Amino acid sequence: MNIGICPSTLQQGYDTYSQKALDILFMGKKVSHILPYVNIDPNVNSDYLKGIRKISVSGAQPKLSLVVEGDKLIYTPKGRQGLFILKPPPKSYLFANEDYFPANENLSMQLASQVYGIETAANGLCFFQNGMPAYITRRFDINESGKKITQEDFAALLNVHGEESGSIFKYINFSYEDCANVIKKFSASPEEDLKKFFRLVVFNFIILNSDAHIKNFSMIGTDHKSLRLSPAYDLINTSLHLPSEHFDTFALEKGLLNNKHWDNKMIPSRKDFLDFGIAIGLDKDYTIQQLDFFAEEKPAAYSLIASSFLNDELKEQYRSRYDYRRKILMPDY
Repeated sequence: MNIGICPSTLQQGYDTYSQKALDILFMGKKVSHILPYVNIDPNVNSDYLKGIRKISVSGAQPKLSLVVEGDKLIYTPKGRQGLFILKPPPKSYLFANEDYFPANENLSMQLASQVYGIETAANGLCFFQNGMPAYITRRFDINESGKKITQEDFAALLNVHGEESGSIFKYINFSYEDCANVIKKFSASPEEDLKKFFRLVVFNFIILNSDAHIKNFSMIGTDHKSLRLSPAYDLINTSLHLPSEHFDTFALEKGLLNNKHWDNKMIPSRKDFLDFGIAIGLDKDYTIQQLDFFAEEKPAAYSLIASSFLNDELKEQYRSRYDYRRKILMPDY
C-alpha cells in the first residue's frame, strides 16, 4: 500500500514509519508497516457484542498479539511474549464507519500526545496486504526485557467485575470523582497523577470519547507500593461510530461528580469541569489554566486531523465536533 504520511505520527512525506515513529514504537528498529498477511483470520476473534444497554467500543474490537520478527510484525508464536496489540476494524451492525476505527484511534492518540502533552501508549497503523488498516499499540505493561509490569485497571482497584467483556458494570455506579479517589488511595504520587487524570478527562470530553469507562484507566508500577497512573490508551472519537441514540456525553453514568445528579445526554459547562477539578483536590488557578489551555484553538490539531487516515467526510466531522466541544470550555461561552 502506497502512502505519503507516517502511519504513526501522521507526519507528511513518508512512505512508511518515520524515524521518530520507529524510535517510539519499535525502539528504533526498522519495521514494515505492511503485515505479512492478506487479511485477518476470521476465526481469530469473533467475540463481538450483540447489543446491550451500553455499547462498548473498546470491548467490541478484536485484539491480537504481535511481535517483531526481522523487519516484520507477525502474530505472536506460542511460547513467546507478545509486545504489541493489533486491533483490526470491528465487524458489527452496531457501528458506523467501521473501517475507520484504526485511523480514528491513531489520530486521537496522536492529538493527545503531540498537541496536549498527554502521555500515551506508543501507537500507529499497519496494513494487511489487502489494504485493510489495523491499529497497533506497544504494550506498556511489558518492559524491554520482556518482563511483566504490575498493571491494575480501575475496575480491579474498585473491586468490581463483570462476567463478560463489554458488560454494563464498566459504566454504572461510578463517577470520575470515584476514579480520582482511586488515584488518591493507590498512587505513589497522587498530586501529579490527579493532574494527569484531570487533563485526560477533559481531553476525552473535547474529542467526544464516550467510552472512557473504569477499565480504560489503569495504575502501573514495579510493585503495588509504587503504582502510578498509566499512559493513556483506547482514546477514540466515539461519535463517528455510534448512532446518536447510543451516544452519551460521558462513559460513566454518574458523570463528573457524586453530589450532582447527571443526565448523560446533557453537555457539561466550563464551571462543571472547574467544580470537578477543585472537588478532586486540584488548585483552582491550576484548573482554570488547564481549562484555558484546552479551550484554545490549536492549529497543530487541525493539521493532524487533515493528515489522518480518515476520509474527508469523517475528518470534517471530527474537526467540527472537536471545535464545538473545546469552545464550550471558553470563559465567555
